[in-house]
Amino acid sequence: MHLELHPEFAATDRGAQAGKLMSACVHCGFCLATCPTYLDTRDERDSPRGRIYLIKQLLETGQASEQTRTHLDRCLSCRSCETTCPSGMQYGQLLDIGRELVEEIAPRPPLQAAWRWLLRKGITRPSLFALGLRLGQMLRPLLPRSLRAQVPPRVRVAAPPAGVHARKMLLLQGCVQQAATPATNAAAHRVFDQLGITLQSAPRAGCCGAVNYHLAAHGDGLDDMRRNIDAWWPAIEAGAEAIVSTATGCGAMLADYGRLLAADPAYAARASRVAALARDAGEVLMAEDLGSLTAATEVGRVAVHTPCSLQHGLKQPDLIAALLARVGFQLVAAPDSHLCCGSAGTYSILEADMSLRLRDRKLRALQENSPDLIATGNVGCQLHLQAGAGVPVLHWMELLDPAAARSSRDG
Repeated sequence: MHLELHPEFAATDRGAQAGKLMSACVHCGFCLATCPTYLDTRDERDSPRGRIYLIKQLLETGQASEQTRTHLDRCLSCRSCETTCPSGMQYGQLLDIGRELVEEIAPRPPLQAAWRWLLRKGITRPSLFALGLRLGQMLRPLLPRSLRAQVPPRVRVAAPPAGVHARKMLLLQGCVQQAATPATNAAAHRVFDQLGITLQSAPRAGCCGAVNYHLAAHGDGLDDMRRNIDAWWPAIEAGAEAIVSTATGCGAMLADYGRLLAADPAYAARASRVAALARDAGEVLMAEDLGSLTAATEVGRVAVHTPCSLQHGLKQPDLIAALLARVGFQLVAAPDSHLCCGSAGTYSILEADMSLRLRDRKLRALQENSPDLIATGNVGCQLHLQAGAGVPVLHWMELLDPAAARSSRDG
């Protein structure tokens, strides 16, 4: 796709990068068949190809409208189109550029801008998010049924294992996961402990940067990344083997630190090192001897939901299923596994109607073969699916938790 840049963008890094990315698009339209929003609306402006044309128009004219912003907002950033694209188009990178430019060229109405600012600040601060969630949990019995389903019940978890092993890895705590699904990382500590690995936390680390960056607040997102690098660096220098994430959305962002901070002379080398050390928890476990694990494999039939960030971002579509099958779980098939569940970070809040339609479609597929539970690998997907599912939705790490296995035997 040829691009004639507007003079405003002709001499800029963003313009040059957008032109290079856009040149890979060959107009084939293969992406339409795998784009969840296009399949829902059948409006080509809600497809990757259509959005590429909208960004092209912006870059050539220097103008953008509310309609441009609407169709870019509707994108889930699921990157299913990247997996499908025969020419290797890096659509997600182009979308980030387009969204940032639209925010500058066609500013949002004040109330809409303020709401997105509050979301960014509230979600990316773990203590603030935990306070808001706790309030919602206290009021949960009084909430309408539709809202009640979206507030996870409070969960108390035991302290991490006290033992310290020679092998050590850093654990990304996440911003939402700490408060909303604390059982996930509690289980991770116990599972890794069984394998002779101590998971360490860095108290000053926080949000991975995905929330801010994907909501076009690139500066704030990059600052999140720099803060995390500073927090993790002492442990990395001390020999930490990996930076482990149990949330695939965060893991996909960690893997991109090197690219996103490549132009920062103070952080480029360290960001590249962090990206090289980033591992999904499942990726780490697949490289280990799992014979010592005492997983609760008698839980019944399990349907696997592979988050988009794992299959399209990290390019590991079979990781969760392969791991659970290796341990001995009985898995059932679920069609359309490549399509997004509609969670997509803040998308379920900002684009609620579309998100619920996509969730219902995903749940029909996941429950088609009557599973006893659904296993996923990302906190946002877990909360979103659980709010409408007819069976429990757990993080796959909880299925490997030795404490859960003991509880199952005792029961």
